Amino acid sequence: MIQGKYVDGFVLSIPKDKAAEYKKLAREAAKVWVDYGALEYKECVMDDIMPEFISFTFPKMAKTKDDEDTWFSFIVYESKKQRDSINKKVMKFFDEKYGANNMPMPFNMKRFAFGGFKVEVSEVKD
Repeated sequence: MIQGKYVDGFVLSIPKDKAAEYKKLAREAAKVWVDYGALEYKECVMDDIMPEFISFTFPKMAKTKDDEDTWFSFIVYESKKQRDSINKKVMKFFDEKYGANNMPMPFNMKRFAFGGFKVEVSEVKD
């Protein structure tokens, strides 16, 4: 049972024709984050695009186009301090592999939303 206390969340639009490229990058990122200590790493593609009674959806927020899918991703940590430590190691790893700020991204970074969140309520089924 994973019960982290800090979460990084992301919402982004991935071109449908670049989904395989993004998943390859995400698999590599997931392994690196978990190897450096993240408790959990998830990449999720949206499939309920217009839920009833919701007027402002993730696709609207992310300005997702017809040829794109909206993705929601999150990484779970024990604490913000642990997240900061892990992210330093992860960024160093990717900077060394791809060169500082040169990692190829198969999506528009200007429409990439990110936030760090303290967990206030959590329930996990045993």
